[in-house]
Amino acid sequence: MTTDPTSPTEELLFTKDEAGIARIVLNRPQARNALTFGMYEGLITLCGQIAEDSSVKAVIVAGAGEKAFAAGTDIAQFRGFKTPEDALGYERFMDRVLGTLERLRVPTIAAVAGACTGGGAAIAAACDLRIATQDARFGFPIARTLGNCLSQGNLKRLSALIGPARVKDILFTARLVGADEALSVGLVSEVVADAEALQARAAELATLLAGHAPLTLQATKEGLRRLQEGDTGTGEDLILQCYMSQDFREGMEAFLAKRPPHWSGR
Repeated sequence: MTTDPTSPTEELLFTKDEAGIARIVLNRPQARNALTFGMYEGLITLCGQIAEDSSVKAVIVAGAGEKAFAAGTDIAQFRGFKTPEDALGYERFMDRVLGTLERLRVPTIAAVAGACTGGGAAIAAACDLRIATQDARFGFPIARTLGNCLSQGNLKRLSALIGPARVKDILFTARLVGADEALSVGLVSEVVADAEALQARAAELATLLAGHAPLTLQATKEGLRRLQEGDTGTGEDLILQCYMSQDFREGMEAFLAKRPPHWSGR
């Protein structure tokens, strides 16, 4: 499988405000934000830029418009698949895309409005938190559409979120999960009325996270990721990263002085 090394800026928007809140917008509303290989490559590039930018405190991922977060990979991208390496290469590529997003040092929020299916649902699952509108729908209806399958990495990620029994239910029935069910099973943490409320709540939540101790958030993310990967280590490096930091000393002094802490991430 080959991928386009460039991602048109009009299809993958990126902004960052003065508070350090970054926003990635999947911007193909005419195609329900279906993702091209170039957009996936662009997402990897943006994650790399964010990783190098210490001013970024939180990331919001959203889809343009109100009809879809992302309706999966653009199916036209699969027409050239002919060899075993095309299939294996695609899934390895997707694991790299999702793994890069999952490993970002800062918290990520998927703000989901409308359809969130296939590759779009995989991106949302790779984010740390998911909030959704009342009309959001999640799923991987591949058993009644393409006839492909999810990688082991995707199955592991989804199982960690909602359990293997629910993953089987969703994949076997090829149904889309509504917002209320997604909330009840822990796929999303909040449901809001509409797209306008979603934007406001995503910004509010990102601002809250941006004000918290960044090393605590990083250690929590990485520790949970390691557990999901079957790591049986003690995580002593994460413990030392936090306890030996300037931020830990600042947190103690601020608490004792009854003032807000000023986090530096060091």
